[in-house]
Amino acid sequence: MLKRTVGIIFALLLVGFLAACGDDASGDSDDVIKIGVLASETGVLEAYGKQTLRGFELGIDYATDGTNEVAGKKIEVIIEDTETNPEVARQKALKLLEDDEVDFLVGSSSSGDTLAVTPLAEEYETIMIVEPAAADSITGSEYNDYIFRTARNSSQDAVAAAAAIAGDGVKIATLAPDYSFGHDGVAAFVAAAEELGADIVHQEFADQAATDFTANIQKIIEADPDYLFVVWAGANSPWNQIADMKLQDQGIKISTGAPDIAALSTMNALVGMEGFTVYYHTLPDNEINDWLVKEHKERFDGEVPDLFTPGGMSAALAIVEALKKTDGDADAAKLIETMEGMSFDTPKGKMTFRPEDHQALQELYAITLEQQDGVEYPVPVLNRVLSPEETAPPIMNKE
Repeated sequence: MLKRTVGIIFALLLVGFLAACGDDASGDSDDVIKIGVLASETGVLEAYGKQTLRGFELGIDYATDGTNEVAGKKIEVIIEDTETNPEVARQKALKLLEDDEVDFLVGSSSSGDTLAVTPLAEEYETIMIVEPAAADSITGSEYNDYIFRTARNSSQDAVAAAAAIAGDGVKIATLAPDYSFGHDGVAAFVAAAEELGADIVHQEFADQAATDFTANIQKIIEADPDYLFVVWAGANSPWNQIADMKLQDQGIKISTGAPDIAALSTMNALVGMEGFTVYYHTLPDNEINDWLVKEHKERFDGEVPDLFTPGGMSAALAIVEALKKTDGDADAAKLIETMEGMSFDTPKGKMTFRPEDHQALQELYAITLEQQDGVEYPVPVLNRVLSPEETAPPIMNKE
């Protein structure tokens, strides 16, 4: 009788052990937070993907004090390359949602890629942190409750850009890539500039993968503007041809958002230009940015953080802050309630997710490009910090 009882107890213990192993094998563990990051590791926005991924890695490290844990749960990050292709981005997102069963999505480098994925966040009831994609439509016409954006949007850029050059009777032409980021950026700039009294004399859109901008620039010259405002993203920038075609010698001043360091290296002809920037490592004055600059140099052979590195870090900081507030509960409904209106510290100062559209309000920087000894590219030098309230974009979602 005793032997039979021991056998039953052992069998029950064995069943329990196998069940626990089965849970681990399926990946359905309550002790792990899974984050799927979509980034352009290849394609025309590869540089932006690299910056975002570096920032995200550093952000998780900073937010968890190097433990890679929050609320007693391990953080697992799964990275997928969108190849800067919306169809691929959607496929990779489905893999993260269905196979990996991630608790969060983050991404992506391209607005086109991002817009292909955001409906899936709603369908699978999974929070998606948008970084660094900037198209207004992401938190505007295509908004859904599961989307939160740490990246600035095109209208935030536009407010800063228009303030730098627009005024009564000023003639402005625009040049931008022919996809959602470019069209949204120009539309937002035109609205802000016209409100300040400017006259938009020409809008030019070029293939985002183009290498020859001669025909586009010639149309701009023929429109005879006072300023050319350029919205651009990617390695194949038009700056060299703008310099070669001597627009400034023809009385056309150039204005833009100061880009990443690789693009700044092609802008020596634009020293003295006034504009704005999302980030340059010497502009913010706070402890998190100091840590980011120091740690980035140590980990990446002396390189400084670039344009979208702090955005990647901010996305990680937002996720960890939200999970701290929910005590590790990754239920999407709980997270939405927690994150709406949530403020959190970043390398760009305090960000706040606006409850109405989940857009993070944040600092931007009015700058002048200056030549500095020992630096091979024009350096963005601070004119003034544009506050989160000052750059707050209009609420454009349908809700």
